[in-house]
Amino acid sequence: MLNQNLLPKVKKDLADNKVSLTCDFSEFDLVVLGAGAAGTISLNERFQSWKDSLPDMKWLESILPSEQTKSNIYSTVQDLKAKIQEFEIDPKLKDASSEQLNYWRKWFSDKLEKIDLDLDLELSPTSGNLTQTKLLDNIVLSRVAEAKANDASRVENLQDEIIKIQLKYQKELEKLERENKDLRKQLLLKSSNGSVKRPKEMRKSLIDMYSEVLDELQGFDVNYKSSDHLPRVVVVGDQSSGKTSVLEMIAQARIFPRGSGEMMTRAPVKVTLSEGPYHIAQFKDSAREFDLSKETDLADLRREVELRMRNSVKHGHTVSNDVISMTVKGPGLSRMVLVDLPGVISTQTLDMADDTKDSIIRMSMDYMSNPNSIILCIQDGSVDAERSNVTDLVSQMDPGGKRTIFVLTKVDLAEQNLTNPERIQQILSGRLFPMKALGYFAVVTGRGNNSDSISAIKHYEEEFFRNSRLFRKAGVGSSTQFTTKNLSFAVSECFWKMVRETVEQQADTFKAMRFNLETEWKNNYPRIRELDRDELYEKGRGDILDQIVNLSLVSAKEWEESIEKNSELDCNEVVLFWRIQQMLRVTSNALRQQVVNREAKRLEKEIKEVLEEWSTDEEKKVTLLTGRRVTLAEDLKRVRQVQDKLEEFITILNSEK
Repeated sequence: MLNQNLLPKVKKDLADNKVSLTCDFSEFDLVVLGAGAAGTISLNERFQSWKDSLPDMKWLESILPSEQTKSNIYSTVQDLKAKIQEFEIDPKLKDASSEQLNYWRKWFSDKLEKIDLDLDLELSPTSGNLTQTKLLDNIVLSRVAEAKANDASRVENLQDEIIKIQLKYQKELEKLERENKDLRKQLLLKSSNGSVKRPKEMRKSLIDMYSEVLDELQGFDVNYKSSDHLPRVVVVGDQSSGKTSVLEMIAQARIFPRGSGEMMTRAPVKVTLSEGPYHIAQFKDSAREFDLSKETDLADLRREVELRMRNSVKHGHTVSNDVISMTVKGPGLSRMVLVDLPGVISTQTLDMADDTKDSIIRMSMDYMSNPNSIILCIQDGSVDAERSNVTDLVSQMDPGGKRTIFVLTKVDLAEQNLTNPERIQQILSGRLFPMKALGYFAVVTGRGNNSDSISAIKHYEEEFFRNSRLFRKAGVGSSTQFTTKNLSFAVSECFWKMVRETVEQQADTFKAMRFNLETEWKNNYPRIRELDRDELYEKGRGDILDQIVNLSLVSAKEWEESIEKNSELDCNEVVLFWRIQQMLRVTSNALRQQVVNREAKRLEKEIKEVLEEWSTDEEKKVTLLTGRRVTLAEDLKRVRQVQDKLEEFITILNSEK
């Protein structure tokens, strides 16, 4: 830093004639401007330019004595003093010297004042003009570079210490989670065995009750479909982006079939995650439980899922809107309802239906259009972001990002191929895609080996983020944005927050709908019992079977009278007719027995088989039983069930608060 106290002293010395005209300017530089090593070079260059602009002093050479004259005159000090005393300066020299000296003093004073002003402007913290000089730029840059160089090793050591602490914390956390899972399992087992008394309404899981409400709304009449605004997590993504693998990691089981680049998800799959003592899976319409801890049951489950998907595709279509519902229970699972949708494709292959691409987009937009659905947007991190199709759809359906959670998969492959770490950082901070989201997560859901278990993948994921130079060294994202475990917690929290905020409003909607439907029924069918399509079908089937039973109750006399009446052979004069009439009377009993014992039973069997087949064919029942009376009864039944289940769910949900 320049010692500015020196400048007034220099000015005062000049004013008092204490500075000789023959002073050495190089020494003056060192005295005046020597403070501050960083500023000396710049100021010396500036002062050199000032020295070059000094007035020309060569005019003194014609007046002052030469060097030889000096050596001759000043032989001794005494002689010099005597000569000086005897010497008298020419009046012209005095006048000229005085004039030039005054000029020089004024010029130098102006220069010093300019130096003072410039330094004040450059060094003042309030000037707001720090970037105008190279001097301060060089000082700041040099100090920053020096600080970085000195702190580089210290920062690296701190990062290593943080990683060690996180590793230790992670191990302790995993230990506590295992203990908590075991305790929960024991508690759930005691509850199921009756050792722990629980209220009757609490026996059924809260999330299972909510899932049943969604099942009731599945396939609801199109006129009331807009009222189904209950929250659920909708999993969307491009084909082969890893969305199904993300769902499996959340469910902690490999429950879906695998294919090499082939479209495997052909229909929506609703997965209800619930906590339970054993890790099992079960379809909505089946009593079988698949033990997810056994590889044989897992293989059977995957085959069943694939079979149901292929059976849901009809009439030459590639994808179907028919929902496959299953429940997955296990210790420590996050409670939520997820719907896995077919992946969005950019190109149709020849083995696909012509409307496959549009059908998938319509299906995805239909599920995302629910204002209370949570969109889990899956993006493949190993491919260029510009190749994504689903992000544009998500931004259209949720432009504010108020219900979207973004997930970047396959980041281990991204780290191997990535040349610009800022790309990942832009994605996880929401500065790359046009879409917005509540949160951004990076996960690893496999190593490309379909035989890997969930525990092996989980271990690989944790090891990757613990040692990743991209996510640890480059400072990309925060630790809470990594691993499917953190993702699962965030999605579950968001799901239940949305449920608590909207479920009572939805219950009021169905209550109002129920009132309107009941009023319509009373006005149009006041003396008719409300029978839905299934009830009407069962009533009709019972009437048909009753008629078959009545056939076996026809007496022998009725048979004889019926045969005689229908034969019209009441002519005894003709021998042939008489004989035929006698034969019929004799054989009528045998004929009756044959019809009752054989034909009636065969007819009853065939009718029962047809009626049983139609009982499971919803499309056939819709064709046979039509009209506003039927559809109104159907809507009333479903709305009542939904409202009752919602009110029961809300009661237990509020008790959990």
